Amino acid sequence: MTRRRVGRAERVVVKVGSSSLTDRNGALDDAHLAKLVDALAAVRGEGRDVVLVSSGAIAAGLAPLGMDRRPRDLASQQAAASVGQGLLLARYTSLFGAHGLRVGQVLLTVDDVTRQSSYTNALRTLNRLLAWGIVPVINENDTVATHEIHFGDNDRLAALVAQLVRADALVLLSDVDALYTAHPSSPGARRIDQVRDLDELDVDTSRRGSNVGTGGMTTKLEAVRIATQSGVDVVLGSADDVAGALEGLPVGTYFPASGKRRPRKLLWLGYASEVAGELVLDDGAVAAVVERKASLLPAGVTGVRGEFHAGDVVRLVDQHGDPVARGLVNYDAADLPRMLGRSTHDLVRDLGPAYEREVVHRDGLIVRRRRKAVAHH
Repeated sequence: MTRRRVGRAERVVVKVGSSSLTDRNGALDDAHLAKLVDALAAVRGEGRDVVLVSSGAIAAGLAPLGMDRRPRDLASQQAAASVGQGLLLARYTSLFGAHGLRVGQVLLTVDDVTRQSSYTNALRTLNRLLAWGIVPVINENDTVATHEIHFGDNDRLAALVAQLVRADALVLLSDVDALYTAHPSSPGARRIDQVRDLDELDVDTSRRGSNVGTGGMTTKLEAVRIATQSGVDVVLGSADDVAGALEGLPVGTYFPASGKRRPRKLLWLGYASEVAGELVLDDGAVAAVVERKASLLPAGVTGVRGEFHAGDVVRLVDQHGDPVARGLVNYDAADLPRMLGRSTHDLVRDLGPAYEREVVHRDGLIVRRRRKAVAHH
């Protein structure tokens, strides 16, 4: 596992945060934007695909609206995004244009990647843009997002986009140059060069960054988990080091892919889908699903939570409530209580052949199991 894979990545997703694109007053900083675009254009010049996930719409709208900081209320955030998104895209269009490259704006909401039909449409659009040699510039559609349905931060959006377009690498850029053992300003904080996995990682991620951005290190590590478990290498670093990160140089913190590439349906199921309910599994069913990759049968289900219909996504949990897997359920929630703990043979005998199917078939199931982690300083 080596950083050189990032330098050779044929398709890379780069996410940049608001604080890396703006000056101290919150306005777009042309020098920062130009440095980012120059690095991405160099990658395109090597024949590699680039997808840019860019924050900054709200930040770009602050100065024209006479605001000195990000507003807290949703309506003002949406209005600032409406003003700023056009300004942000205009700058990208101009800067990429100087390199002979075109950009295409793609605004997404959480529904666009949690509903399978919209997910497929987004994939089709992105693939066509890339086939045409256009650099997709993606942002959350802040003008219509709500507090209840939003990505929360473009780090997670970038990870979902990386799995959507089957990227080889994801580079998360911010105003922090790497992951540290504690907040970088804390005495004794040490930079972490590589993290093979995340679960034994002992770092303090409680303190937030700038007043301009929305995310912290916690959201970045959540994005790293999504990406690495989807077979994508990740580099977390500073926007100042973007060129080095894209070349595979030892900057930032490197997270090698920990999972194998899976069919897009399973990636959507595991990380992008919206969960409609829960099924509680006994110990035998947990072992069958996790260890033997078996389908979930009625005999192994001990409880049903939520209201859902056949074809919805449900979370599978153990007796302690810990997540085990996600799957496409084959029954309505109302049908399951009378089936719990019973064998398929008995159900067919008593209720008819319609009950011969599994509760969740193994082909529509993705295990959400975590492994041990090791960090290298």
